[in-house]
Amino acid sequence: MKSCFSKNKKKPFSMLPLRLTVVVSSLILLCSIFQPFCLGIRSFPTTNTAEHSPTPFRFSGAFSEAPEYRNGAGCPKQKSKTLFPSSCDPSLVHIAMTLDSGYLRGSIAAVHSVLRHSSCPENIFFHFISAEFDPTTPRTLTRLVASVFPSLNFKVYIFREDTVINLISSSIRLALENPLNYARNYLGDMLDTCVERVIYLDSDIVVVDDISKLWSVKMDAKKVIGAPEYCHANFTKYFTDEFWNDPLLSRVFKARKACYFNTGVMVMDLMKWREGNYRRKIENWMELQKKRRIYELGSLPPFLLVFAGNVEAIDHRWNQHGLGGDNLNGVCRSLHPGPVSLLHWSGKGKPWVRLDEKKACPLDSLWEPYDLYKPRNHLMVHGGGDKDQEIQNWSFSSSILVGYAHDFL
Repeated sequence: MKSCFSKNKKKPFSMLPLRLTVVVSSLILLCSIFQPFCLGIRSFPTTNTAEHSPTPFRFSGAFSEAPEYRNGAGCPKQKSKTLFPSSCDPSLVHIAMTLDSGYLRGSIAAVHSVLRHSSCPENIFFHFISAEFDPTTPRTLTRLVASVFPSLNFKVYIFREDTVINLISSSIRLALENPLNYARNYLGDMLDTCVERVIYLDSDIVVVDDISKLWSVKMDAKKVIGAPEYCHANFTKYFTDEFWNDPLLSRVFKARKACYFNTGVMVMDLMKWREGNYRRKIENWMELQKKRRIYELGSLPPFLLVFAGNVEAIDHRWNQHGLGGDNLNGVCRSLHPGPVSLLHWSGKGKPWVRLDEKKACPLDSLWEPYDLYKPRNHLMVHGGGDKDQEIQNWSFSSSILVGYAHDFL
């Protein structure tokens, strides 16, 4: 079956019966009206590797294909009767992440770590959010993920950056102004309404425990998100003097015990998120920030303003954050005391950058086993009698079925 991204120059629906063409065209019109934040590219698992073609990419190396990870005994059986699981299947664990060229190496390693430690990897469904104008197109990113993880259940959503671009104010670090940092605000709008809960993960993490343990965390009926809290942190530093000196603004925290939490690892109840219109509540604070400068640090403060003091506290083991140092220097840091289920290189320093520059911090070695990227000099086949195993330049199967918005193709 040919992908709808093939270079066939025929009109997309020229081979469809007239009545079906009308139905599909109507669906596209509806999606354009009711899905203002994104389009979706759906990629299904494929085992057909007969036809491969190289995919252009700006890296000077390649990603090797991940091992196949299969369900263990006792995993919930998928309810879907079709060959490919629907995102509405109640047996699935849903994970949302961003996917972009700048952090792609981190995202691939993160996915690999989740699958490697999961007892039921085939029951995981990834929702990737990709920027509309990324230098590497969302289509190319979709094909890359499918080539590295041939059996992965996932969907790529094209995030329309103009949704949020006018709400973003300058930050202390340019990377924090990337519109994709704000994509998590719109998960309730982008993901299918049947997806009632999702784990949001940043791209600079690795999971070293079974993700189902995080998925199964029980949340209070009044809580919308769950995350590890850090009540010892200096909460006041996340907002400017103008904020704290304004009695109307600062009293937002008076009725709650506000604690810092990191938005890079969250369990989100999307039903409550949608019902409470929390996307709009976050946008309200972003609009005020454009007028009055009440914080300095990117996408985190609006989440603190809306949720701090009303978060389901999750064990700290699920976000050993700060391993990338601070936002300015990226210095090496050690682990917090206690057990570890997730390592998070939040901050300026990223492990793949430091490893490539031969300036790795000690804990970066914990990220390296999940890295599937190989520089070009590792891909060469040496001469002589025995040849090293050559890692093929990553590619994709033409049997991948891809569609926009809702899975109607």
